[in-house]
Amino acid sequence: MFDPVEKLKEYVRQASVSADPQFKAGMLGAQNFVTGLLGEMGFAVEVVPTALHPVIVAKRGDNPQWPHVIIYGHYDVQPPDPLDKWATPPFEPVIKGERIYGRGTADNKGPLMVHIAAVARLLEKNPNLPLRLTFVVEGEEEIGSKNFKTFLLANKEKLRADFVYMSDNGLLSPDRMVITVGLRGMMAFDVELTGPASDLHSGMHGGVLMNPLQALAELCASLHTADGRVNIPGFYDAVVEPEPWEREQLLEAGLDVKTYQAFLGIKEFHTPPGYTPFEAIRFLPTLEFNGFSGGYQGEGTKTVIPSKARGKITCRLVPNQTPDAIKETVFAAVRARCPQGVTMTITEQHHATPYVVIPPDRSNTPKNQSPALARCFRAVDQAATEVWGKPPLYLREGGSVGLIADLKQVLGLDAVMLGLFLPEDNLHAPNESFHLGVMKKGIETSERVLTELAKG
Repeated sequence: MFDPVEKLKEYVRQASVSADPQFKAGMLGAQNFVTGLLGEMGFAVEVVPTALHPVIVAKRGDNPQWPHVIIYGHYDVQPPDPLDKWATPPFEPVIKGERIYGRGTADNKGPLMVHIAAVARLLEKNPNLPLRLTFVVEGEEEIGSKNFKTFLLANKEKLRADFVYMSDNGLLSPDRMVITVGLRGMMAFDVELTGPASDLHSGMHGGVLMNPLQALAELCASLHTADGRVNIPGFYDAVVEPEPWEREQLLEAGLDVKTYQAFLGIKEFHTPPGYTPFEAIRFLPTLEFNGFSGGYQGEGTKTVIPSKARGKITCRLVPNQTPDAIKETVFAAVRARCPQGVTMTITEQHHATPYVVIPPDRSNTPKNQSPALARCFRAVDQAATEVWGKPPLYLREGGSVGLIADLKQVLGLDAVMLGLFLPEDNLHAPNESFHLGVMKKGIETSERVLTELAKG
C-alpha cells in the first residue's frame, strides 16, 4: 500500500538545494528517490543530463490512441537559511497537528507527491489504465530553470502530449481548491551609475560633483507617480483589462483587505487608482526596486562619496506584455533620465513571459483550446467540487513561473495548475510546511481527474 506521507518524509530528507554545490549529495539523493519511486510504479525512467542538474523523464503507456498527460514537478528546493529560525531541523520532517514541516514540503515535494500518489493508487487498481503519463521532474526550478528550455527543445518529439498537469502554485484556504489560470511575467535588470574614478572624502570633495547614490535615488524616484503608477510612457499600452468573470471569481474568494493589510504589516496600501489590492497583484504590471548598494554599509559612519551605486529592478508583466517590448520601453526611459555627471551601465538579468489560459465556459471570448485541455478543466471542476464541497476558484497569481511559458512556446502545451500550497506554508522561509488535509484532498482530486481523463 502506497503511503504518501511516509514517502514524502523520505523525499524531504534529501537536502536537494540546487543553488549550493555543497548540497550535491542531496540533489543526487532526490534524483535517486524520484527515479526509484517511479521505476517501482512501472514507469520507464530516463535521467536526462543538462548543463547543470538533470531532468527526470518517466513514461508509461504507449498506445497512441490514449490521452497523453505530462505531469510536471521539481526536485530541488530553496536553501534552508537562516537555520536559527527553524523550530525543527529543515531536512528532518516532523508532523505537528495537521502539518508536516521541512524544507520542500510545500515547494514542491509535497504537491508532486500528491500526483505521484494519485497515479500509484490508480495503477494499483488498474495496471492497464488507458492513459499515457509522462512525469517531467527538473532540478533547477529554484534557480530559474536555467536549462529547462534547452531540454525542451532537445526532447520536443518525445514530449508531444495533450497538456501539462501540475501543482507549483497556491490556494487561499484548506477548504477550497484554486485553479491558477494566469501568471505574471518578469523582466529583471541591474543599473550601475559611476561617478568619480574612486571613492572620495565627502568633506574634501563633497558639493562639487554628482554623488552616484544621489543620482540613483533621483533616477528611481522618477519611475513612479505619487499614486503608485509606473511613470514610463507606453508601459501600460499592451495591458488588457481583466474580464468580468475574473473580477467575479476574485470577489467570490472573499478576501479581506484588513486581514491582508495586517498580514503585510503596513499602515496603508499604495495601489494604483481603480484597483483593489487583490486585483493589483494579479491584473497589473509593476516596476519594483529589489536592492540598492553603494558606499559604506557597515556600522557607524564613514564619510565617503562612492564611485559607484547600483540598483536591482524587476518588472512584473501581465498577458499581452512581453519582456522584450517592456525592456525596450523601460531601458529607453531609464537611459533618458540618467542624471548628468554619472555614466550608466544596464545589465540584463533573467526574464519570464506572462501566461494565461482561459478555462472553458468561463469567457465569451475563449482562446482556441484542444478538446483534451477542455476535458481536463471540466474533470478538475467536477472532481474538486465533489472532494472539496465547493466549485474551485479560477484565479491568476501575481508570481512568475517562466517554465510555463517555455512549455507553451516550445511544446505548444497549456497547463492545468491545481493550487496545493497555502500562504501560511512559508515557502522559501524557515519552518516551511505542508497541510496534510490539503494533501489528502489533493490526492483524491487528482485521482478522480486522471480517472476521468482515461475515459477519453
